[in-house]
Amino acid sequence: MEEQMRRDAEAILSASIQAVLPDQAVDRALQEFHPGPGRLLLVAVGKAAWRMAHAALAQLGRVDDGVVITKYGHLEAELPGLRCYEAGHPVPDAQSFRATRQALELVKNLSPQDTVLFLLSGGGSALFEEPLIPPEELQQITRQLLGCGADIVEINTIRKRLSGVKGGRFARACAPARVFSVVLSDIIGDPLDMIASGPAAVDHSTSAQALAIAEKYHLALSEQARALLKQETPKELPNVETRITGSVRELCAAAQAQCRALGYTPVLLTDCLCCEARASGSMLASVLRTHQGDGTSLAYIAGGETVVHLTGDGKGGRNQELALAAAPGIAGIKGAAVFSVGSDGTDGPTDAAGGYVDGDSLAALTEAGCQVEEVLSRNDAYPALQKVGGLILTGPTGTNVNDLSVALLRR
Repeated sequence: MEEQMRRDAEAILSASIQAVLPDQAVDRALQEFHPGPGRLLLVAVGKAAWRMAHAALAQLGRVDDGVVITKYGHLEAELPGLRCYEAGHPVPDAQSFRATRQALELVKNLSPQDTVLFLLSGGGSALFEEPLIPPEELQQITRQLLGCGADIVEINTIRKRLSGVKGGRFARACAPARVFSVVLSDIIGDPLDMIASGPAAVDHSTSAQALAIAEKYHLALSEQARALLKQETPKELPNVETRITGSVRELCAAAQAQCRALGYTPVLLTDCLCCEARASGSMLASVLRTHQGDGTSLAYIAGGETVVHLTGDGKGGRNQELALAAAPGIAGIKGAAVFSVGSDGTDGPTDAAGGYVDGDSLAALTEAGCQVEEVLSRNDAYPALQKVGGLILTGPTGTNVNDLSVALLRR
């Protein structure tokens, strides 16, 4: 039974990811793309940047020049006519800054006849960065934000004010050229100004909100950084046209369809999951425990993005924490499993996409000397799951539309 559950989880994950690869999404968006008579430039940023750029080139045939910036390990090959860079995530690094300067240089001195095709996906907040404060301070503030339990909207409200490209500033740098932006959404509700911190989107957050977030999480900021938080970002970008394509809703719908094909009755709990990772794992386990006697195979699906409050210095990610936190709740239940993955194939600063546990995992963890609560307190889910075969390793998927968490009960 346990081997069958793992195969089911792998089948659900594979079908879900295939459904949200950006190739078709980019093709759909470009049906409405009509570049001007001048130069056509391409800038692709994010974890899905390579695949989005590849799809665009296949449809357009060629562009005059372009820059692609993605995460380390996500470049599949060189792309003709484009300069491709890999850079740091989730904290920007020297490569992020170098590649972004190349993109800014590319769009200098454009005319109203020129067009910039801007392909954006999640992860761009770290990968695409021109800091307005010393780079070392920007990196330190980013680490504070990632570790304090702030959600992605709060994090990006701060980051866009410390950047020369976020919060609509990249689109402003392209003016007077037209910008056609194709966005693969990785944030619940698809807020354009928050996806990758909105380099080509009017910013709807305010300086007052940014200052309140800094106060809420007691962020250590220099006077220069605090002064930038007080400045407003662009509120009008008349040169931008945007198409959102691909989202967590499609990811969840594909998971539902595959669960149904495998004989489960799928139940979509939410596509707006946004609580603490550990709480989500415990909740999904509780749902399975409640329904273990129903006599029918069930699949409970949740999409979104949880958060982690760092209390230790271990190795892991939010999806691994979610899965590990579910292990005690489903202990001893035959035919029960919980798995959670990042659709981009990476979870936190690890090579795992996420984690998987079943009714036997807690006993195996205990035998391996791992106490779940103690492991979670150190944010050290990766080595614990590794010891019991609970890591999900996919490699980079080429897409990025939030996370998928599924609780299975096979009868």
